[in-house]
Amino acid sequence: MRAILGAMLGGRIDRRSPLPYYAQLKQLLVERLETEIEPGGRLPGEMTLCEEYGVSRTVVRQALDELEADGRIVRRKGQGTFAAARKTDEALFQSLTGLYEDVQARGEVLRSRVLAFAPIPAPAEVAAALELDEGDPVIHLERLRYVGGEPWVLTRTYLPADIAPGLLEEDFAEQSLYGVLEGRYGVELDHGRRFVEAVPASPAVAEALGLRPRDPVLLLHSTAWDVTGRPVEFFVAYHRGDRSRFQVSLRRHRERQGAVPSMLVHDDH
Repeated sequence: MRAILGAMLGGRIDRRSPLPYYAQLKQLLVERLETEIEPGGRLPGEMTLCEEYGVSRTVVRQALDELEADGRIVRRKGQGTFAAARKTDEALFQSLTGLYEDVQARGEVLRSRVLAFAPIPAPAEVAAALELDEGDPVIHLERLRYVGGEPWVLTRTYLPADIAPGLLEEDFAEQSLYGVLEGRYGVELDHGRRFVEAVPASPAVAEALGLRPRDPVLLLHSTAWDVTGRPVEFFVAYHRGDRSRFQVSLRRHRERQGAVPSMLVHDDH
């Protein structure tokens, strides 16, 4: 293994290694994508890679196929191969943090464009999640969130109208909703539940995120409760599938019987 890593760090294929050439080349290209080639930057052509690394075109294509499947590169017919935009990790089940806090913790900047912020009658799904009657007043906050200047996620958040008097006067273009609720209004968030699924983008969602209608997006449904057990927030969020990936920590508790699984798979066919 040390010999393999040494060869890779040296930027060449190790002919004596038991690791297949395509796998070695893939790792060498990953290193270049992380250190040399910026997102959107063009990779050398197939023939150039063959010459640089002394391998066949079959090896190059297999390495590129795997990088494309991993979301590391984008191939455009007639144009070439380009480094894909780096995906942003979000901790899905580890802790109850807001998107603003999650991104800020990684040293990145999250900016928002507020599309809607007003009281509305609660739709049926929202009322059920917040344990209200359909038509009860709720605060609706819709934001298009950007990371690195790129549209990343469209969120539609709903809160009970009486949760924080004065909330409608706040500016959430660059503020954390959870931070404002806890720091200014004394709302003590305690726990939450989130579900994620892949869905085709509607025309409205696609337009907001810079996608084509029916392109795949990751849809989150989330409900948060305060320390008294009251549901205080419900949101749906549409994440660009080519910009996001979710980090999930798993632990097996052998002593717990009948525990509710953190990931559910539904087959509606």
